[in-house]
Amino acid sequence: MSQNNEAYCVKCKSKRPMKNEQTVTMKNGREALQGKCETCGTGMYKILAKKK
Repeated sequence: MSQNNEAYCVKCKSKRPMKNEQTVTMKNGREALQGKCETCGTGMYKILAKKK
């Protein structure tokens, strides 16, 4: 989906690529990327930059 699909994995304690990522809209209207860590399978979440 996204070319920059790396996020911080709390379990691995480093930046890891995400798999099965999808764009979601938070309650405040901002967009975020949600997926799973390719290494350990932990859920990951990355808040995206605001659109101009």
